Amino acid sequence: MSTIENLLEIMARLRSPNDGCPWDTQQTFATIAPYTIEEAYEVADAIARDDLDDLCNELGDLLFQVVFHAQMAEEAGKFDFSAVVTAICEKMVRRHPHVFGTAEEREKGATPGSWERIKAEEREKGALAGSCERIKAEERGAKPAVANSSVLDGIAINLPALKMAEKLGKRASSAGFDWPDISGVKEKISEEFAELEDACHQAQPAAIKEELGDLLFSIVNLARHLNVDPEQALTDANRKFAGRFRGVERAAEIAQTPLKSLDLEALETLWQAQKPKRTE
Repeated sequence: MSTIENLLEIMARLRSPNDGCPWDTQQTFATIAPYTIEEAYEVADAIARDDLDDLCNELGDLLFQVVFHAQMAEEAGKFDFSAVVTAICEKMVRRHPHVFGTAEEREKGATPGSWERIKAEEREKGALAGSCERIKAEERGAKPAVANSSVLDGIAINLPALKMAEKLGKRASSAGFDWPDISGVKEKISEEFAELEDACHQAQPAAIKEELGDLLFSIVNLARHLNVDPEQALTDANRKFAGRFRGVERAAEIAQTPLKSLDLEALETLWQAQKPKRTE
């Protein structure tokens, strides 16, 4: 049976400058990053399709990405795979005091908001700032990195826009920068929509783009106050639209009528026919 050691050995061989794979040896963190993101999405896709056989394969592909990055970091003298494992082990133990903590903490159990509170404490102490490099630095006897200075530090800059907006809102809220209830969010959405309409009326492309962005950001804040994952909500909406639109295409094909030849009223009729019938 293969082990993680086998995979590490395979990765090291692939990156060998003497007899490794030419493609693998030429890669960098930047060139591999898109593949890492792609593999994560393929894991999510296998889960959405409830295909556990494919999920096994996709998890292996994602694990290979972790090993790939760790190998390149080791070659650069920054950290290795063991430091990655150590960092995540420390993090999980630190963030689950109700499981790994003192008898009193375990007796108290998990408390609402504890995960975010612990993360905030980590940011204040700089516990997450370069944790893998921190582990290697500690092994060398070097001093730990200086703590971050903003509650927004540590948010990945390449996150999907919806996810980043959600995280920015949560972090700002943790510092007390938030509406006390959902009514303030709704008022903000109305305000941003009015500003978007004004920009459209004045036909100002730059202003339209800015105001539309502000409106989208406000809607993400609404999702946060409603405890709805905006990414998942939009994913579900995308899937629903795609399913219904394919139904419209099939209906038009059966009627032997090109979609482009139909007027708005006919298209609306086909669209409404795709919606599930409501039962009283």
